[in-house]
Amino acid sequence: MTAQLSLPAQPWPSPADAALYRQVEQRVVAQLLQTLIYEEVLSAQVQPVADGLAQYRLAGRAADGQPVQYLGYAPAAASFGLIRLDPQRLVRQDAQGSRAPTLHETLAELLGEQSAAPLWPRFVQELEQTLLKDLQSRRQDYRPDRPAHELDVDALERHFMDAHGYHPCYKSRIGFSLAENRRYGPEFGEPIQLVWLALARERASVGHSSRLDFPAFIAEEFGAQRWAALAAEWREQGRALDDYQLIPVHPWQWEQHLAALFQPELVSGELLYLGTSLDQYAAQQSIRTLANRSAPQRPYVKLAMCLTNTSSTRILARHTVLNGPLITDWLQRLIETDATARDLDFVVLGEVAGVAYDSRALPVSRAGQVYGTLGAVWRESIHAYLRPDEQAVPFNGLTQVENRYGQGAPQPFVTAWVERHGLDAWLQQLLRVTVTPLMHMLHAEGIGMESHGQNIVLIHRDGWPLRIALKDFHDGVRYAERHLARPELRPTLEPLPASHARINRNSFILTEDVDAVRDFTCDAFFFIALGELAVFLRQHFALDEGDFWQATATVILDYQRANPQHRERYALFDVFAPTFEVEELTKRRLLGDGERRFKAVANPLHPYRPVAC
Repeated sequence: MTAQLSLPAQPWPSPADAALYRQVEQRVVAQLLQTLIYEEVLSAQVQPVADGLAQYRLAGRAADGQPVQYLGYAPAAASFGLIRLDPQRLVRQDAQGSRAPTLHETLAELLGEQSAAPLWPRFVQELEQTLLKDLQSRRQDYRPDRPAHELDVDALERHFMDAHGYHPCYKSRIGFSLAENRRYGPEFGEPIQLVWLALARERASVGHSSRLDFPAFIAEEFGAQRWAALAAEWREQGRALDDYQLIPVHPWQWEQHLAALFQPELVSGELLYLGTSLDQYAAQQSIRTLANRSAPQRPYVKLAMCLTNTSSTRILARHTVLNGPLITDWLQRLIETDATARDLDFVVLGEVAGVAYDSRALPVSRAGQVYGTLGAVWRESIHAYLRPDEQAVPFNGLTQVENRYGQGAPQPFVTAWVERHGLDAWLQQLLRVTVTPLMHMLHAEGIGMESHGQNIVLIHRDGWPLRIALKDFHDGVRYAERHLARPELRPTLEPLPASHARINRNSFILTEDVDAVRDFTCDAFFFIALGELAVFLRQHFALDEGDFWQATATVILDYQRANPQHRERYALFDVFAPTFEVEELTKRRLLGDGERRFKAVANPLHPYRPVAC
């Protein structure tokens, strides 16, 4: 797969970018305001206007003390009460007239009282960097070599540039310079070579699937001939490969962080630099997960990075690296031993191996610095599961709009598929193959899954949905042991360190709160993945959102009727409840994680709940 790529001579903005800059800035400002209104940081007056829209009016004060107001427009009724302000219709009004607002005057005039908060400088920086890096991705002369809906899944990871549709810091990538963003950002499709290190075995923690011959696996990942040559070279030096554990790292992480953080180990010989990979890799949307370009059926590699993007810093804590293979074996065994799950034909992209630096014995002055900075997880490739004539697409790509910042009318990515199969038939099939497996894991097994748009891969044939693949389990499942359907099969997980729990209060797998299990699925899947899809289909295909959720409810009820043996668990994990809780993602970035940041939202499935007999 090749695409024409012509990058500007320099990565920074220029006067030629003025129109594009304003478009991207309007998106950042719109997403900032809609999330802050939704998460009740800002208060807006709302009133209905023509064409099914609602007007949002926010009062502010200019630098000279004069009153200003901001006006935005969004669909009047959206799923979960979500607000989707139209960036092109967002205006600032004062005594001199109306115009589009800029990012910094918006912050000053509407959020001035937050400017003394400790996290304010970081939050502003994340917004600025999002604007800058989104502009950089949009100004490249990118042209795919075929219609977007015909691209394979790896090419689509580059093609889908829109990123998070809710979070205003959707492309902040704090830590990347513009040159590094161009080198390692997925939008640019540049080949990446991993850096290989050898870590003294007593410093390494290793986990792998019970089905994996890990020594053979790591030798193949490194390169069998290269492995043999290294073993021979080390024998001459008095070293043995058995005394070390090989681990790949991201080249940016090595250059910017690891060489400095691990200088004592580099000097002592406990950490050795082995050079770069023979294979070439490509960044996926998550940036730190890389696909093997040279051998696409080889596993993806997820790497620790001290990079902040959207809601978190992208390190890989030791306990999550070790838990990934344990959870993989557990999930795959549950599926293999359950006829209903087998019939649903969904895929779990297993995290088959992981390696992490064990920092527990370090002095306090170092342990916090290196925690989670050196780790890798190998995840099975979707290519290993595709059958003849099947293709795959990241689920969040279904709401992508082509030419959003280019010439011509915006064109939804899925248009060709909807036209070929018909909207109603296509949507019903999409919901059937996507909703049912997640409901089965929740109700039949008692496991909540963090299946948002990046964690679901839709497998299709000519756009017709066939089944899904689920991924990202090392910290992406949640369960209460006493409510597991088959607790005897549960794995013994590496425990969550208390220090990690203090840093991220929502990063846990085990809980006694049944609603927290349900909400883990509902937040990621219904609120983010399907909520975005419902709003998108209304906007671009005139599908009533009530009809969307009724169709979703029908799929759930069909599953429940076909599986009456789980009747009590349908009430226990009630996805038709009046409300459930979702994370307040923007408030977390603005106000921090010192307290729980969640919001109860009205459940659009509730009106279609089963009627009690």
